[in-house]
Amino acid sequence: MKEPPLVSIIMIFFNGEKFIQEAIESVLAQTYQNWELLLVDDGSTDDSTDHALDYARQYTDKMRYLEHSKHQNFGMSAARNLGLQHAKGEYLIFLDCDDVLMPRCLETLLKIFSCRPEVSAAYGNTLYWFQWSNGLKTSQMDRCDQVAEATIFPNTEFPPPSLLELFLNNGDTVPCICSLMIRHDFMKIIGGFEESFRGLYEDQVFYAKISLKATIFVTDECLSKYRQHSDSCCAAISDQRGHLEKRLLFLNWLKKYLLQEGKAGTNVWKILQAELFSYRYPRIDLIKKKIQGFLWKYIASEK
Repeated sequence: MKEPPLVSIIMIFFNGEKFIQEAIESVLAQTYQNWELLLVDDGSTDDSTDHALDYARQYTDKMRYLEHSKHQNFGMSAARNLGLQHAKGEYLIFLDCDDVLMPRCLETLLKIFSCRPEVSAAYGNTLYWFQWSNGLKTSQMDRCDQVAEATIFPNTEFPPPSLLELFLNNGDTVPCICSLMIRHDFMKIIGGFEESFRGLYEDQVFYAKISLKATIFVTDECLSKYRQHSDSCCAAISDQRGHLEKRLLFLNWLKKYLLQEGKAGTNVWKILQAELFSYRYPRIDLIKKKIQGFLWKYIASEK
């Protein structure tokens, strides 16, 4: 009888002492148990290093602790790539230390792959987790990230590069990385994470590389919890200008990548050019949109 496939869960962390134990426990609670957990320390200076080492010593057959040379900090992408170098699984999941997996996450995604051999990656919904602490003062309630809200209909298979086109049309909307599973062989084809993106937008770059080449299945099941807190990567850049600068950096990277992959002139290239125009010339783009809106109203009134 064939052994069930091994899943490599790559958990990166940097000073995550508040949350890392809960993240690890969510892996231990999985209904599917043929997994390995790679705990990748990106140069932590708090007690998260000790927590990770304690778990790795306790579960020697399931968990491994990894770090960069001299305990250096190289950013999220480099940390994920270090995990990739040591991963033995047929499938991969990327989990940040402040998020948690739902108990049936691995089981649900593996069923998709077993039924759909043409699929290289699959992902589902994520719970945006505001109410994670009884002492937390917030008016925002937990909500599930419904993929259909971004015109990405669930329980659907998307051939390349259709999801990339939808991601670009929806601005910053991409799935949470902890709700995605990808075939290890395909990950080798796209070459891992771009280490020039140390934090914000590293996931956008990753999804761009995947969705340009992969057939991706989207399920409507909620597979993870994405913790909302002030120390997160996204919260660190709270001003609008900072986000715009990072977004433009990503779009310029994508332009070079599409050229490298021979995609100039394609539909995804045209969508990217429109996005770049709106960021480079926001006032002209605003006037253009107002004119388009006026014309649509005029046409509608003439009918």
